[in-house]
Amino acid sequence: MFDRDALIAACRAHGTVVRIVVVRVHGSTPRETGAAMLVWDNGQSGTVGGGALEFELTRRARTLTRDAFSQHALGPDMGQCCGGVVDVLSEVYDLARAQALPKDVIARGPDPMPLSIKRMMKAARNQGKLPPTQLCDGWLIEPARPADRDLWIWGAGHVGRALVDVLQHMPGHTLTWVDTAANRFPTDIPKSVRDVVATDPARLMAHAPTHANHLILTYSHEIDLGLCHAALAHGFGSCGLIGSRTKWARFRKRLSALGHTETQISRITCPIGDPSLGKEPHMIALGVAHRFAQMRLGTGATREARA
Repeated sequence: MFDRDALIAACRAHGTVVRIVVVRVHGSTPRETGAAMLVWDNGQSGTVGGGALEFELTRRARTLTRDAFSQHALGPDMGQCCGGVVDVLSEVYDLARAQALPKDVIARGPDPMPLSIKRMMKAARNQGKLPPTQLCDGWLIEPARPADRDLWIWGAGHVGRALVDVLQHMPGHTLTWVDTAANRFPTDIPKSVRDVVATDPARLMAHAPTHANHLILTYSHEIDLGLCHAALAHGFGSCGLIGSRTKWARFRKRLSALGHTETQISRITCPIGDPSLGKEPHMIALGVAHRFAQMRLGTGATREARA
């Protein structure tokens, strides 16, 4: 996906930025179509596969003054073990050009725009059907990456810490981490994570976006129940609760007594992650990360993805 926000931020910070994107692959290659990176005078972010190909593309990018298309045979040209061929587009952006990009689907190619591309654009904008990155009739079309999702982690115990450790590296999410006292958090909270102290966490739920995803795993069953009750009343994108089947059966009864319907309650997933991986905190975190990756990519069962 085309990360428009990251490109704008890079242009704002560094001036001219070259976006390198893999537009087509043939045979064995390090990365897939759509893999992209940003390059500026003294830095870069992202990757299109590393090794000799990335080194050469980065070197060339710093000399470009206009967009350039190139093809690279990884074995003969680069001496890489991969025997495939990679087609690459390198585009030169300044802040104005980056900000002018559309927010849904980014398509470019020679005029006039083919009917096939017009149909894809119409389907994307009218029906929300984003096309995959592809070359079609001489045009490159890429869906823009959607805005990051808000993910609230309730509890800074062993599982909460493992979740933050894993999920901070997963793109597409903004993390808010909540517990009842400052000393419950580790001293080395990642800069990208917002930590919040709330003596009564359930009252804080009202300040979360109604589309946010939640993972509830505090040290107290009563706090967990209060958060589930508050989430059901407030609204959420997804909500996961750590616990056993016995805990969840009891919670279902208590939430029902609090006035929530069975349909509403069933939107909460318990347990979280993938139980087959075990109960070690980082294994739970890996299972949760996999579920969120499925949500982001639109794959896997909807019920399972609600972890």
